[in-house]
Amino acid sequence: MEIFADALPALSSAWGQILQPMVLGYLVLGVCMGLTIGVFPGLGGIAGLSLLLPFMFGMDPVLGLALMIGMIAVVPTSDTFASVLMGIPGSSASQATVLDGFPMAKKGKAARALSAAFASSLFGGLVGAAFLTLFILVARPVVLLFKSPELLMVSIFGLSMVGILAGRIAIKGVVAAGLGLLVGTIGEGPFNGELRMSSYDYPYLTDGLKLVIVGLGIFAIPEIVALLRKDKAISDRQSIGGGWFEGIRDWWANKWLSARCSIIGVIVGVIPGLGGSVVDWISYGHTIQTAKDKENFGKGDVRGVIGPESSNNAKEGGGLVPTLLFGIPGSGSMAVFIGALALLGNGIDVGPSLLENNLDFTYSIVWLLALANVVGTILCIALSGGIARLTNVRFALLAPFIFMIIAFAAFQSGQNLMDLVALFAIGFIGIFLRRFDWSRPAFLIGFVLSTPVENYSNNANQIAGIRFKESFEAGMAYILSPIVIVLIVLTLLSVVIGLRQAKNIMAEGDIPSGGKRAPLTFLLVVIAFICYALWDAASIPDYAATDRVFPMFVASVSLVGALILLVQMMLKPETHTLFADGERSADAKDNAFGLWPTLAWFAFLLGLTSLVGFILALAVFLVSFLRMRAGLGWVHTVLYAAVGIAFMLGMAAILGRDFPPGLLQSYVTLPWPFT
Repeated sequence: MEIFADALPALSSAWGQILQPMVLGYLVLGVCMGLTIGVFPGLGGIAGLSLLLPFMFGMDPVLGLALMIGMIAVVPTSDTFASVLMGIPGSSASQATVLDGFPMAKKGKAARALSAAFASSLFGGLVGAAFLTLFILVARPVVLLFKSPELLMVSIFGLSMVGILAGRIAIKGVVAAGLGLLVGTIGEGPFNGELRMSSYDYPYLTDGLKLVIVGLGIFAIPEIVALLRKDKAISDRQSIGGGWFEGIRDWWANKWLSARCSIIGVIVGVIPGLGGSVVDWISYGHTIQTAKDKENFGKGDVRGVIGPESSNNAKEGGGLVPTLLFGIPGSGSMAVFIGALALLGNGIDVGPSLLENNLDFTYSIVWLLALANVVGTILCIALSGGIARLTNVRFALLAPFIFMIIAFAAFQSGQNLMDLVALFAIGFIGIFLRRFDWSRPAFLIGFVLSTPVENYSNNANQIAGIRFKESFEAGMAYILSPIVIVLIVLTLLSVVIGLRQAKNIMAEGDIPSGGKRAPLTFLLVVIAFICYALWDAASIPDYAATDRVFPMFVASVSLVGALILLVQMMLKPETHTLFADGERSADAKDNAFGLWPTLAWFAFLLGLTSLVGFILALAVFLVSFLRMRAGLGWVHTVLYAAVGIAFMLGMAAILGRDFPPGLLQSYVTLPWPFT
């Protein structure tokens, strides 16, 4: 009872913080943004939150939190549109929904499938929020005991889970997480200020890469390019039909299935890195196993929608457990969420300090999550007709405007033209990670954890040294506390179990294999980067040895993993899953445009921006793209381009932001927005 008594003031304070018109308005705004982004397959919460990052700095913490939670909560609901109406997984957590949702849509039962999915998502989201509430109450006294060794061990546990459970080839996930960790070390070392993989001759990298650029590059750019290459509407389905109340009745008839799958979602969400990759498949398998009549699954059985959709919303509540309690991202979107919380300021930082110093803020997150699920479900049902029509628009008409917003957001992270260069470069890496079935969430989580893991390890090492000087027993008691021992055992068990389960996990969907050259070439490029990182770290002088230990260790482990992959590739046949290549899939063969011509358009915008500045370059880019690539007439081209430019100018004026300058601005004095 003492636990509840301590938390009661924070619980009531949390309600007082969020039940304000302004906060609820930002929550609805976040939900609407999440709805819009969730419609496009593959973009999801990571891209959406990355877009918000540049605007989080200095925002009122509760308002910023409402905006983010609104988006996080609704994306697993809105991605159902893509799965049901298009037969394309809206995200990795809605793959199983396609199996029965799309056949229902083809039978004219899209509305029934969507309403059943939305009801299930609402229930799962509320279950996740309820679990998070109770878990924080119970776990808070234990979490407050965590110091640097325990936090380091939790981080290692999370990274091991992320790596092992990141795809069909576990070692690929480990190396992907290692790559993210190494990219996170770029810039000045945190202890002695030694430069790592950067130079003062090119100062952009000395501060390291920004999370917004890495998030958008790894996740948004590859999906935009993939959809643009198809050169068609996302969906060819014109109507979603009727049957909204029938779908809700279906959910009520299967409420216990929904409850069980929600619990599965929460449990899976708690495990760092597992999340969206498998939660829907586990729930779908449970749905089939517990059904008495199995013959209709895969042909349009509504239970095949209810099970996965209950779990993929519940996992968000579960994913916030390691995120809030330990600062270990439960998923890629949680990784971006951690970065956004840091930008809000007011001393807010995830981990034990959040529970100790900002418990009311913690519960604000919980209550906002519950409210966002309710608001999101209502809006999904109310706006379904309009959202469905949005999917009938050719993506070539939407892509330039989406990329325009992404480029603007990336520039705001550092107010430097090199931000756009970095976005393009990281996007290029993301395209190949996606193509060759390397886990992008593992990469992103590794990037986010790079700094805290390095800090935890250094702090633990220094304090342990002091304790060992006191006595051997004091040192061992510090580094091998009961919590650390339990976490070591859990880590070893998770690795063993994870290695057995990894073959069933698809990081980027069911990507076919065939052909050694392209996957092997990409691996050799990865090995070359790791070797460079290792050499660069080793060259740090002895007086700054603290700055070289972490990158050397990560690079060494990553290199061993990459060399194991290389040996396996030399020995295995080209039909092995090691050689997964998205360019060999049936969807890729139907692409109307190649990768390089598509990337050339974005390179054109980047190059022109460097010459004449962003706004002038954007005007030329929009007109050229809409006229030549989208095939619009001159009237519509000029009209759409003018609307796009006006939107950018209005957004920049409201937020008080500038645009990337070019060479022209160095020689000619121009008025805003050209300067």
